Amino acid sequence: MRIALAAVAASMMTPLVALAQTAQPAVVEDFRPSPLNQPGQPYPQVNSQGYARFRITAPDAKAVKVSLGLGGRGGTVLTKGPDGAWTGTSEGPLDQGFHYYHLTVDGGTFNDPGTLNFYGSTRWESGIEIPAHDADFYALKDVPHGRVEQILFPSPSTGTQRRAFVYTPPGYDRNMRDRYPVLYLQHGWGEDETAWSNQGHANLIMDNLIAAGKTRPFLIVMTYGMTNDIRPGAPGGLASFDIRPFQTVLLDELIPYVDGHYRTLSDQRHRAMAGLSMGGFETKLIAPKHLDRFAYIGLLSGGTMSLDDVKATPGYRDKVKLTFVSFGSRELEGGRSGPPGGPRSDPRANAQALTAAGIKNMFFVSPDTGHEFQTWRRSLQAMAPLLFRD
Repeated sequence: MRIALAAVAASMMTPLVALAQTAQPAVVEDFRPSPLNQPGQPYPQVNSQGYARFRITAPDAKAVKVSLGLGGRGGTVLTKGPDGAWTGTSEGPLDQGFHYYHLTVDGGTFNDPGTLNFYGSTRWESGIEIPAHDADFYALKDVPHGRVEQILFPSPSTGTQRRAFVYTPPGYDRNMRDRYPVLYLQHGWGEDETAWSNQGHANLIMDNLIAAGKTRPFLIVMTYGMTNDIRPGAPGGLASFDIRPFQTVLLDELIPYVDGHYRTLSDQRHRAMAGLSMGGFETKLIAPKHLDRFAYIGLLSGGTMSLDDVKATPGYRDKVKLTFVSFGSRELEGGRSGPPGGPRSDPRANAQALTAAGIKNMFFVSPDTGHEFQTWRRSLQAMAPLLFRD
């Protein structure tokens, strides 16, 4: 089954979204190293307002630019000092949360040696964390912690051993009689199976929710969605993406492996599928057509579910316990919420129509964020307590 994604290529990536303002406040000089810096590295830095400051040592370079900057402004251009170091501060405050970025030095693309790298945009990119007012829900706290472990599972359909990461909640290794529901959680285009743990802090979000008694403990399985060989701008572009190979891996190989190696509740009502951006579109393509496998569906900046979608899916009303749809507020302002290759639609109106028709659903909007990980962190925090409430 092929889907026409070229019309929304921009929304499938995880671009850097920043807060564009016409009049910027005076910059407060309380900069400190980003939480994601490599040990002992003073730059990049962030301040209390959300500005980012960079310093790159490249004495022989002719021009240095950072891709991170206010939306549509072309990034942050650095200025060379007498010591050969290039410095610069973002034009304005950036959206709170995580952002990818890279350096352009004399036309070449490089990572910032001062910070950690994260897989996004089909490569290992530099990352920066702009302090968020609500960061407590994904903070590392003194609470019982679950575990994220790598698994390698056989994939006869691809002739390979494939990788996934599995989050098991606190107490999984002690309470050997307990069995758990499972959420299959997909990344966005350009990312891989490391994204939800590294960039999204999915494990810490779950640890904190469980410690507060706000969610039922469950497993999260994160695997590669087989999306990144299809690139925007290439011949055929995202319109040539074929869901069938990944569908086979997920349904016929990964799920049986997880159910066979973990203490899962392996029936339909204890299994969910969700994803951000491209992972949300994958969820919409797979889960409604396999309602014998999934009772919960989550689309995080990954399209919307209309009443027509429900009517066209036999058994949806009775078998789906919850449809969760979320966006960042800036995404809705930008009108990038339509389905792939189709007409734009209003996800809020769709949610209201589902509610009026008696279809169980939740519509969540992350304030002051766009197509970025702070939106998806907040979405997971909002969605998790609604799953597996039986």
